[in-house]
Amino acid sequence: MSAAPDHSRADLKALARAVIETEICALNALPARIDNQFVAACEAILACRGRVIVTGMGKSGHIGSKIAATLASTGTPAFFVHPGEASHGDLGMIMDGDVLIALSNSGATDEILAIIPAIRRLQVVIVAMTGHPESELARAAHHHIHTGVDNEACPLGLAPTSSTTAALVMGDALAISLLEARGFTAEDFARSHPGGRLGKRLLVHVHDIMHTGAHIPRVAPDADLRQAILEMTRQGFGMTVIMDGEQRLLGIFTDGDLRRSFENSMTPDVAVASVMTRQCLSIAPDALAVSALNLMQERSITALPVVRDGRVAGIIHMHDLLRAGIV
Repeated sequence: MSAAPDHSRADLKALARAVIETEICALNALPARIDNQFVAACEAILACRGRVIVTGMGKSGHIGSKIAATLASTGTPAFFVHPGEASHGDLGMIMDGDVLIALSNSGATDEILAIIPAIRRLQVVIVAMTGHPESELARAAHHHIHTGVDNEACPLGLAPTSSTTAALVMGDALAISLLEARGFTAEDFARSHPGGRLGKRLLVHVHDIMHTGAHIPRVAPDADLRQAILEMTRQGFGMTVIMDGEQRLLGIFTDGDLRRSFENSMTPDVAVASVMTRQCLSIAPDALAVSALNLMQERSITALPVVRDGRVAGIIHMHDLLRAGIV
């Protein structure tokens, strides 16, 4: 390797900007490539009774792996198969009724072409994504999506740069078009991302994390302030609910109510019903936990009684939302 040229900071900035501009030009050519072949590929995947298998070699393989992951997370069952491994047993992962998406900028990747005859003997629709519509892979496919670029961003014209970016963006266009066509919703997305913040916000309900039974701080309306304070201290929620014998919510007594009671010179033996907050907020158990979070943040409170048909079913605290990863 020859000695590295002496580049100034300005040179490095100019080089980086040139790379970005070259790739932007490549992407600007893509909208015109959304043609009937693209539509036919979408229709084939929508009609697929199996899975979508994505394959590619080298840098195209890395892009293909990402495309498969995006498809799988947006409602299209998909996975990546390495074309080299396919020739040594992994071809058994591909079955009748599947759709194969094969990525190759040249359309002449030996490892992919080697498995095409075996795949064509199956009832598998082949979608090729190449930079050369007249290539061997493009001709062997049922549908071809053109992802060619005029120039790679690499000044040597060798390293896959613009071409891999174009393939990645076209893969996103395919995945999101399918998402829309399937009517895939945010709730559907959450079900495939249960460990992520979005998944938790869309899947976790109040009843999943609320406190119930003996863990609900509660006193009767004729309890005095002393009893209410002891119950608040015992449970540690900074409040207690006031309910009758049939568990109907009558009000709540909070730290704020306690301070106001002392400011008004109330004695500890006064009935809690006379100083409780009657028009209190509550939430239903089947509400999303994020709805409880929004309500607490909007009203600057840290706990909510959970009420079903007017009766107290539980209590939810900001700490519960933190533990569940909702915040």
